Amino acid sequence: MSDVLAALVVVVVGYVVGSVPVAGWVARRRAGLDLRDVGDRNPGYWNAKESLGRRAAVPVFVGDVAKGAVAAGLGVLLAPDGDWWIGYVGGFAAMVGHAWPVFAGFRGGRSVLTFVGAAVVLSPITAAIAVGVLLAVTAWRGFAWGARAGVFVYPVVQLAVDGPYRTAATGVLMTLIGVRFATAAWRSRGRATAGAD
Repeated sequence: MSDVLAALVVVVVGYVVGSVPVAGWVARRRAGLDLRDVGDRNPGYWNAKESLGRRAAVPVFVGDVAKGAVAAGLGVLLAPDGDWWIGYVGGFAAMVGHAWPVFAGFRGGRSVLTFVGAAVVLSPITAAIAVGVLLAVTAWRGFAWGARAGVFVYPVVQLAVDGPYRTAATGVLMTLIGVRFATAAWRSRGRATAGAD
């Protein structure tokens, strides 16, 4: 398979897989809720956990991570020799699908766990070290600090493990998360301003 055809297949499959609204399905089935209308309005794991409880949100965690892992894994599997970037294309496509899902009116989540699933497939050694740091710092200072430490450590370690090109590709994936957080903050601010009028 040529690299162009492989990339095209991975984009389509990755986007469709990413578009599966796992959190929405779980919330509707468990509590008749639309997570886009409650809590922080993000249809992802954290809002599901806050709205439904930790146990009910486990399938959301697993499903969102699996989306990134499946799409990136397909890219790795279909890539001709040496075309490592196709795995990143798959991860990115799944993240775009999660953020703007065709099956949920293009109103999706922030793609954090979908990124995590892709990152584990694309750089497993780096991911293992980042998770180790996350767990260690969480035990010491709590999850919020652990998550920050894990996110900070990932590209630093990846630079040593995989080199600059793959690290830059990871930066592209992380940028999509930043865009999603920024747009969520902008929408939240707009709602607050409208409520004050």
